[in-house]
Amino acid sequence: MYNPSSLVLQKLLSTNAHLGRRVAAHHSEVYIYGFRNEIAILDSDKTLICLRNACNFIGSLIREKGLLLFVNTNALFDDIMEQMVTKIDRSCINDYQWRIGGFLTNSSSMHLFPIPRKIRLSRSRNRKINFFGGSGQQPDCVVIMNADRESSVILEADRLQIPIVSLVDSNIPLGLYRGITYPIPANDSIQFVYLFCNLITKTVLLERGKMRWMKEGRTTH
Repeated sequence: MYNPSSLVLQKLLSTNAHLGRRVAAHHSEVYIYGFRNEIAILDSDKTLICLRNACNFIGSLIREKGLLLFVNTNALFDDIMEQMVTKIDRSCINDYQWRIGGFLTNSSSMHLFPIPRKIRLSRSRNRKINFFGGSGQQPDCVVIMNADRESSVILEADRLQIPIVSLVDSNIPLGLYRGITYPIPANDSIQFVYLFCNLITKTVLLERGKMRWMKEGRTTH
């Protein structure tokens, strides 16, 4: 499995992942190295550990042929997300516009999304998601780029007991933090989001390559 801990810390620092907010929630102190100019400095070693745990979990889901749902509403990350899902699986649905409220908890709405067709749904608020694999059933994991912007997604997924992987900043509210299974303390800079998506891509492709190799090995014997 791809191991994010092989990353050089300097590379992580170059993404500004360590820069938190001026306000640091009490429950985030475990991830905070200290403060500089009144800004929380996140512990890069702990960010790497959280990245490794998240990628290990995603890798295990791929081995079990689980479904990943990527949620992003920041237009700055659209190209990065597009590149990731294209590399992971060309049949990914990657251009939905939808209203998140009730999306996960309304099972009938999930059947509106057969793969690989692309369907546009206009609602009160536009959101972009990428759905990896599967045939419209409930995802096995939700991956979120920014917890602060996706509070309703976190609450819905938590209610359905769907594991959540999410980037979290130093000021994340406790109510949201508790619902995230694999929090990754980091600044959601475009550089770090690119790094994060690249790690996911390598994890998925590596696991799928192993599965293909094992399958081919069995058929040759």
